[in-house]
Amino acid sequence: MAKTTKKQDVSYAEAMAEVEHILARFNTQQMDVDTLAAEVKRATELIAQCKERLVRAEREVAEVLGTEEGAR
Repeated sequence: MAKTTKKQDVSYAEAMAEVEHILARFNTQQMDVDTLAAEVKRATELIAQCKERLVRAEREVAEVLGTEEGAR
């Protein structure tokens, strides 16, 4: 799988799929020890991006619901 930089914008689904791929390789011991640190770092970056997106989505939904509640 091609490595991407932290700043590259990937969708939530793409990020989760890549994390799952990394975990599957790790769990089946298909990950080379020479790439282990880089793969763990990449997974950590992707998880952080996913958390950011979830927080942002939660905030946006709360704003929308708050706006709709005020309009009633």
